[in-house]
Amino acid sequence: MIFGLTLVLVWIYMTGWYLLSLAKKRNDIADTAWGVGFIVLSLFCFILNPTLKQLITFVLIFIWGFRLSRHIYKRNKNKPEDYRYQQFKKNSYIKVFITQGFLLWLISFSYIFSQNNFPWFNYLGILIWIFGFSFEAIADAQLKKFISDVKNKGKIMQSGLWAYSRHPNYFGESCLWWGIWLLNLNYSQNWWTIIGPITITYLITQVSGIPLLENKMAQNSEFKKYQNRVSVFIPWFPKKS
Repeated sequence: MIFGLTLVLVWIYMTGWYLLSLAKKRNDIADTAWGVGFIVLSLFCFILNPTLKQLITFVLIFIWGFRLSRHIYKRNKNKPEDYRYQQFKKNSYIKVFITQGFLLWLISFSYIFSQNNFPWFNYLGILIWIFGFSFEAIADAQLKKFISDVKNKGKIMQSGLWAYSRHPNYFGESCLWWGIWLLNLNYSQNWWTIIGPITITYLITQVSGIPLLENKMAQNSEFKKYQNRVSVFIPWFPKKS
């Protein structure tokens, strides 16, 4: 039952955003819909199964999703459509909104199929989420401050967390989803929901996150030097020049 209900909910939700994209004439509002979608789905799961674990999960996802969607909305406001979405002018309903909706649903398996008991390692999941969220928020704040300084125009961010990872915000996001999975894991009953954090980590590192940004900066000589020194994803000490 929960399988079908959540799938229908996500379909209705993303269809609504698709209709809004037609009115706005820009598909990149799907990025704003992304974070809010997890909040809606988590709230729905809590309403169906009002347990302490579902409540904690909802609070954590609300904090992350609200911050992310607000950050993206403010970043894109009064700016041209994100270049990544300009290639999806035709059939954007399937290629953008339904695809993202399916991925959102898949990543959410850990709390869609959560059990009620609370083994010790669920607490470890909360700690991992706190670490990942903090890492992502700090990285985003550092980058925002760097970009806001006109003296840094055309330069590459290489300080703070960005001195140890070229994409520390993505690393933090991946970590927090592993935390959500561990928070909702129950011994052997729902281990298969690991497909959720694996999916988001794969998307970030191999599909729509890091590869697009790396390709965009491929011709920048300063970025090439940065690539040679600093870890692409997992934070590590930079190589000596």
